Amino acid sequence: MADEEHIRHCMLYEFQLGRKASEAAKNICSTLGQDAVSARKCQRWFEKFREGNFSLDDKSGRGRVSNFDQEALQALLVQNPQITQQELATTLNCSQKTISNQLRALGKVQKFGKWVPHELTDNNRNQRVTICSLLLSRQNRLPFLEQIVTGDEQWVLYVNLKRWPQWLDKNEAPQPMPKPDLHAKKVMLCVWWNFKGILHYELLPSNQTITSAVYSAQLERLAQALREKEPALINRKGVILHHNKARPHTARITAEKLRQLEWEVLPQPAYSPDIAPSDYHLFRSLQNFLLGKKI
Repeated sequence: MADEEHIRHCMLYEFQLGRKASEAAKNICSTLGQDAVSARKCQRWFEKFREGNFSLDDKSGRGRVSNFDQEALQALLVQNPQITQQELATTLNCSQKTISNQLRALGKVQKFGKWVPHELTDNNRNQRVTICSLLLSRQNRLPFLEQIVTGDEQWVLYVNLKRWPQWLDKNEAPQPMPKPDLHAKKVMLCVWWNFKGILHYELLPSNQTITSAVYSAQLERLAQALREKEPALINRKGVILHHNKARPHTARITAEKLRQLEWEVLPQPAYSPDIAPSDYHLFRSLQNFLLGKKI
């Protein structure tokens, strides 16, 4: 029986000749004996050679490449988080499997970014910081959060399909699931709320959309609801309305209505749905509640 080190030399020789691991194992066994090396063992060593590690020390057989430049890998990831494993392998002159192992060792995983309406410019970001800093300073001086009434609009589907997994036998085909209609029946929900809960909501008729005239009329009905549910806001504290910069919300007619009502409008940075409470809190909870339901 040949010693282990000699067999490893033979495997490296077969690898350098460009042969497959199974073919190398067969050649070595025909020369050194039938049980000299298994195809699985040969595959393990070939995988190591492909990663650029040609050490014949068995202790490093399953380890990572000892001379791999992990700092260079991290620098590339910082420079371009969207770089592919193949591009990393080409740049760092190693195999894609080595890159995969190193990324796993660093605790890196791939994640998709959330779709946003617009790419924020430096001016948009600075505006966000300025507005948020001013509001935080104001809250520290004179708390005002309980005066805020926030609202927004959202389409609500009558049929909210969800594809659920099915428990089946291994060879059993799952039941098909029809796709949602391209023009599914839906209704526009307009809702206003504060830290206590819902204050007023409306479901628009199917042929009606939000315009400045419609929105101004809604604000008048919201004011009536506040007189009944939150009289202190109307009579003493004052309403601070928070809504986004959609055109009906910023139109001249709407601005005039807000002046008549003597309501303050809370500043909202442009293109910032991720900091609108209705978007990230209320509508998300509503969507989760309606999932799989038919109205």
